[in-house]
Amino acid sequence: MIGRDRDDAGRARNLRPRDAAGRPLPRGATGVERVPDDLVLAPDEAVTEAQRLIDEGLPFPAHDVLEAAWKAAPESERGLWRAMAQVAVGLTHVQRGNARGATALLKRAADGLRRWVGVPPAGLDLVGLADRAEALARQVERHGTGAVPADDLRPRLRRDEESSR
Repeated sequence: MIGRDRDDAGRARNLRPRDAAGRPLPRGATGVERVPDDLVLAPDEAVTEAQRLIDEGLPFPAHDVLEAAWKAAPESERGLWRAMAQVAVGLTHVQRGNARGATALLKRAADGLRRWVGVPPAGLDLVGLADRAEALARQVERHGTGAVPADDLRPRLRRDEESSR
């Protein structure tokens, strides 16, 4: 039996390669590039990297980037970054065919995005992203995950970027 993967500090880590939707692959398989556990990016850089990953059809690694931003954010911004990470997790559930998980996370994310008061950091389009998350949740509820076009899984995170594809 193979022991648990551990990092240099002895903490348990799953080091198995993962597919584009974040599912573990067999040891030795080729997976997508992993986001480092110790990633620290400024908010603008985190949004840029998350957008790149989403555009490449990789919302699970985008979630890792946004989760790192959430963990590094000041307390006053953590709810916002958690909601951003939830958008990426909702997209991941759509990719995986998990309609129930997708709708739950997308609705939760939209609610979290709508709770933000003030100017959003990093040029985030919180209203547009919340609208997209809610629309995608409704689409999945009505028609299932298989009816979602790939472009619907690539929302724009910033106001200054094209709002739809």
